[in-house]
Amino acid sequence: MAVGLSTHPARSARPTRRLPLTTLTLLLAAALAAALLVAAGAGAPRAAAVPDPAPAAAAVQTWADEFDGAAGSAPDPGKWTLETGGSGNGNNELQYYTNNRANSALDGNGNLTLTARRNTDTNLQCWYGSCQYTSARLNTARTFTQAYGHFEARIKIPRGQGIWPAFWMLGNDLGSVGWPNSGEIDIMENIGREPGTVHGTLHGPGYSGAEGIGAGYTLPGGQAFADGFHTFAVNWSPNSITWYVDGTAYQTRTPADLGGDRWVFDHPFFLILNLAVGGNWPGSPDGSTSFPQTMTIDYVRVSTSDGGSVPVPGTGPIRGIGGMCVDVAGGATADGTPIQLHNCTGNVAQQWTFPGDGTVRALGKCLDVSGGSTADGAVVQLWTCNGTNAQKWVRTAANDLTNTGSNKCLDAKGNSSADGTRLQIWTCTGGANQKWTVG
Repeated sequence: MAVGLSTHPARSARPTRRLPLTTLTLLLAAALAAALLVAAGAGAPRAAAVPDPAPAAAAVQTWADEFDGAAGSAPDPGKWTLETGGSGNGNNELQYYTNNRANSALDGNGNLTLTARRNTDTNLQCWYGSCQYTSARLNTARTFTQAYGHFEARIKIPRGQGIWPAFWMLGNDLGSVGWPNSGEIDIMENIGREPGTVHGTLHGPGYSGAEGIGAGYTLPGGQAFADGFHTFAVNWSPNSITWYVDGTAYQTRTPADLGGDRWVFDHPFFLILNLAVGGNWPGSPDGSTSFPQTMTIDYVRVSTSDGGSVPVPGTGPIRGIGGMCVDVAGGATADGTPIQLHNCTGNVAQQWTFPGDGTVRALGKCLDVSGGSTADGAVVQLWTCNGTNAQKWVRTAANDLTNTGSNKCLDAKGNSSADGTRLQIWTCTGGANQKWTVG
C-alpha cells in the first residue's frame, strides 16, 4: 500500500489540542489523591511501571470492547465514562458532549456509534453561547490504564468539513502534572477537509499543540477513510512508538525525535474516543457538511506488543548473569531488605510473582527502587507494595527488566555474577548483567 507522509508541524493551525474537560481533570485528581493516601504510609516516596515475564512472542490481550449488545444501549459503564460539556476543550470546538443515546449508542451489530448532530436543545450552553452541535466523547480513565503494548481500534470515520474524529490516549497523571506534561498519544485523527489522510502524533512538554511530533498516512488512489472500516494502532515500548494503518507501519518515534525535550511516555495511559465538530485545526462546518455524521467503532483491543511488554501473571525464579538467581537477602521480609544475586536454590526468597499489575513480587512484597530514585546506581530492595513507579517493571523482548519510573534497567552491580552481588538500576546498556530470564 502506498504511504504518504507529512511532517506534523505543517499542521500549524492546530492549537493546544487536548486540554481536558473539567470533569475528567477532577476525576484524575481524585484518583491521584487516593493513590497518595495509600502511598503515604509506605515511607519514602517511591517510583512505578510494568513487567512482563512472558516469552517475547506471546502477545496477550489485556483489555477489549467488542461493543456487542442490543441496539440503542449505552456503552459499557464498566469500561467507559461518558464526558459531558461544551467548553471547547482548548480548541474552540463547537460541540456539546452529551451522555444521550442520540450521540453514543451500540447499533446492535457489534459496533459503537458516536454521532454528531445539529443541536435542537436551546438549554445547552457552549463557550460561545447556545450550542450548535452535540456529540460524544468517552474514556477509560476510571476503569483501565496501561503502559506499553499494542492498542488498536477498527473504525469507520465520518466525513465533511469541520468533522474531527479521534482515537487517542492521555497519561494517567493528568490530574497531577497537567497537559502536556502527562503526555498524549494520538493514534488516529482525521479532519474532514483531508478525507484520505489520518494523523498520528505525540504531545508532551516542549512539543505540544502545533508543535506535536508526528506524521500523516494517506490512502492511495484518492480513497477516503469514510468509505469503509480501517484499523488504527500503535505499538508502544519504553523507548519507541510505531503507528499502523491496516497493519502497515508508517512512522516510529523515539526520544531522539524530541530534540532534547522530555520523553513522557513511560507510565500508564487511558483510552479516549471522540467525535468533535469544528475547532481551530479543522475549522467550522460549512454548507457542504451534512448532519448527522457518525463515527462507527467495531472494536477496541489492547494487548501486549509483539515484544510482550505488558505483564502476564506467573511465578518463578528470575535468572541473570552467570545463571544466578534474583534473591531476597536472607529470605527476610522487612522493608528495605536488599535484593541480590544468589546461587539458585528454589526457595521462596527466589520465587517471583508477576500478578499482572506491573509489580514483581516475592514474600508478599514488591521489587522496589530505593527512595523512588531515578539515578544510576540506585539500589533495589524489597518493600511493601504501594503502587508507585518505583515498583513497576517492564520485561522487554531483549530480556531487559526496565523500571519505567526511571526508564532504567535492573542491573547486577559491577557486571558481577558473584554470590551476594547487589542489584541496582542503571542506564540500559544491553550488557549481560542487565539480561534476565523468567521461569
